[in-house]
Amino acid sequence: MTSKPRVVIVGAGIVGTNVADELVSRGWSDITIVEQGPLDMPGGSTSHAPGLVFQTNPSKTMTLFARYTVEKLLSLKSGGQSCFNQVGGLEVATTPERLEELKRKQGYAHSYGIDARVISAEECLSLYPALTTNGLILGGLHIPSDGLALAARAVQVLIKRTRDAGVRYLELTPVTGIEKANGRVTGVVTPSGTIPADIVISCAGFWGVEVGAMVGVPIPLLPMAHQYVKTTPITPENPPSEQTNGESLTNGNLTNGHTTNGDALVNPNAATLPILRYQDQDLYYREHGTQYGIGYYGHRPMPVVAASLGATPSKVDEKNMPSRLEFSTEDFAPAWKLSQEILPALQKCEIADGFDGIFSFTPDGGPLVGQAPNVDGFYVAEAVWVTHSAGVARALAELLTDGKSKIDLGECELARFEDVQLTPEFVSETSQQNFVEIYDILHPLQPRDSPRCMRVSPFYMRQRELGAYFLEGTGWERPFWYEENAKLLNDLPPEWQPVERDAWSAKYYSPIAAAEAWKTRTAVAMYDMTPLRRLEITGPGAVDLLMRLTTGTVARKPGAVTYTLLLDDQGGVRSDITVARLAEEIYQVGVNGPVDTAYFTREARLQTKRTPERAVHVRDITGGTCCIGLWGPLAREVITAATSDDFSNKGLTYFRCKYASIAGIPVRALRLSYVGELGWELYTSADNGMRLWDAIWKAGQPHGIIAAGRTAFNSLRLEKGFRLWGTDMTTEHDPYESGLDFALKLDKSFVGKTALFGRSKKTVTRKLRCLTVDDGKSVVLGKEPVFVDGQAKGYVTSAAFGFTIGKPIAYAWLPATVNEGDGVEIEYFGQRVKATVSPEPLYDPKMTRLRG
Repeated sequence: MTSKPRVVIVGAGIVGTNVADELVSRGWSDITIVEQGPLDMPGGSTSHAPGLVFQTNPSKTMTLFARYTVEKLLSLKSGGQSCFNQVGGLEVATTPERLEELKRKQGYAHSYGIDARVISAEECLSLYPALTTNGLILGGLHIPSDGLALAARAVQVLIKRTRDAGVRYLELTPVTGIEKANGRVTGVVTPSGTIPADIVISCAGFWGVEVGAMVGVPIPLLPMAHQYVKTTPITPENPPSEQTNGESLTNGNLTNGHTTNGDALVNPNAATLPILRYQDQDLYYREHGTQYGIGYYGHRPMPVVAASLGATPSKVDEKNMPSRLEFSTEDFAPAWKLSQEILPALQKCEIADGFDGIFSFTPDGGPLVGQAPNVDGFYVAEAVWVTHSAGVARALAELLTDGKSKIDLGECELARFEDVQLTPEFVSETSQQNFVEIYDILHPLQPRDSPRCMRVSPFYMRQRELGAYFLEGTGWERPFWYEENAKLLNDLPPEWQPVERDAWSAKYYSPIAAAEAWKTRTAVAMYDMTPLRRLEITGPGAVDLLMRLTTGTVARKPGAVTYTLLLDDQGGVRSDITVARLAEEIYQVGVNGPVDTAYFTREARLQTKRTPERAVHVRDITGGTCCIGLWGPLAREVITAATSDDFSNKGLTYFRCKYASIAGIPVRALRLSYVGELGWELYTSADNGMRLWDAIWKAGQPHGIIAAGRTAFNSLRLEKGFRLWGTDMTTEHDPYESGLDFALKLDKSFVGKTALFGRSKKTVTRKLRCLTVDDGKSVVLGKEPVFVDGQAKGYVTSAAFGFTIGKPIAYAWLPATVNEGDGVEIEYFGQRVKATVSPEPLYDPKMTRLRG
């Protein structure tokens, strides 16, 4: 690559122009944007987007993306007017369930630095006088900093600004191919010729699937139509608000006479009411001068194949653009009736115009950001709505220029999906389900109804026989508890009895988990660890690769197991992994998902290319293997009954591994435990999985063995202080902040080491802290704000009831000035729950249970 990379961006919508602007601001200059439509109105989703920006989201990443979008659009000016109208946002509740949901959303806002407040029905009416007064409204959530993004105006401002900085724009130029050589992109093909490129960034929106296909990269998004209408003007006696006073819809001329949703031409001060969401009926509202705009998600899913839309015409206007489909009136009929009920002024209006506008949806609802796992230099920023556009653009620009985004991208990485989740069938079904559920009240543990049973471990049949309650994760069926263990509740000692939970924290939970935790701590339990992703890293260069990428010393003799970290160049925690050296050139590596696999695979490919004599190969072996976690104080008695191999403390010490035979089944045994009890992870091939389960189950009967699920596992790991990557720590945190500095071996070189110079436990400004809830019964679920001296200063990461200690546990990010023993408060459904910062681990701090 040249010192100043040649960048080609596909798409000149709100995302592509923002990416160019962010790159220019960081000193990159050789940038070309290729747009298949006319620049004054490209005709993609930006051209019709209603522009509502509600910042609050359960995801910290998405909230911070939206917050930056607001900040940036406020700073963009045209004719003295901003590209953002900060009228505020109002979400109203018409059911008790929604009102409780709004209290949770207020918590998310406080966790991530957004000013928000749950308000009464009377306050809703004061903010939004047009709302019905018939008692339908029970309350609302008011976010003063939300508002309307004038997306079309912003695009024109960004085009002018980046053009002035040297960015080249090619309009009416379709991309017909992407060239690559030696595994990386080299150019973008157009009817006028090939544009050389070191980096290609696809910001093609719902055309992204087609652009990805040109370079062999599956883009898991589904274009779908979404209904939007404008009403006839509100009559003077029924204005949308007293302040609008019948302002004209047309004022300005940024798009050469075209109108989109009114953004380009409307005076931004014409809208004065807060943007409004009526999520109980899948509706939202905004003003267009004296008209109302109404968006509706309650209709049937309407998937679209972008390739079927044909070429974008050279002339695009409000009524004719590829992303605007014919309005299906019958689908909108329920929405119109509901809108007239909640906004009575609409009873004297009609629908002036309507269309079905195309947007992108993904299997998990998140955007697609980052480099393709299989093609170097090909990046995407797809399935990005206006709400998050500038935030995503900044993150991608930081990734390209600095090597990482300041905001963690784990939830957005293009490489985050399993192979089974990239199939067109899966993408279609799950994206449509996300459309249907977009405004639904969803529990954080709520699984999909379909598709299910895509991936099951070899133990699945036995688990069903034991009454396993399954939830789904990354396509795997995962037992959370077993109904067979309900009978154990009668034997639970008083100190182990589970507390009564509130309705929300009791969802997808069973008190059976208390019995499973009890048996793990006092006898022995089997856990299905098969979904843990496993890589086999082999070759003469395996040790070099792992020593370079990890913070630990993994070059020890075969039989060593190392818990270690992957850091990025700035010292952020990219992942935490377990590395077992099985032989001189064979490692088994437990990682956190497909993003880790993509990282190892790319680094192995680059190393092999640089030094062929130190070649290294990475292979995902998860599907061909399985794993049982056998843990508890009686685990040794069980395994001794099933094998003649030496599993004594001397025969296999803590954090060591060896090959063994259990009931004639070849296994790899790793002595480690994430529940804090003696035991092993026992791996075998998938074809031997059922035999291994049966052998251990039989050997464990005299010792009271049970199968236990993820609910107990999560509780036990928190009692032991074990972190979960992606939840407790991310790339935003370094090892000292995360309490993982014990995994740093500073006497060796590794990625990210230089960035850690000067840092220590004493220099951190924030820490991951263990909290215990004072009342002993209030269970929180994660992402709740934590208040210190009355101010929101952090947020909860993981939480569970600690069955061993008899108290709820929550881990939280807090300022380093907060010390052990200090009292804090966790906001839960708008109420403050007192908690205490506690020393960790809460269980077995001297590690006697694990090492015995």
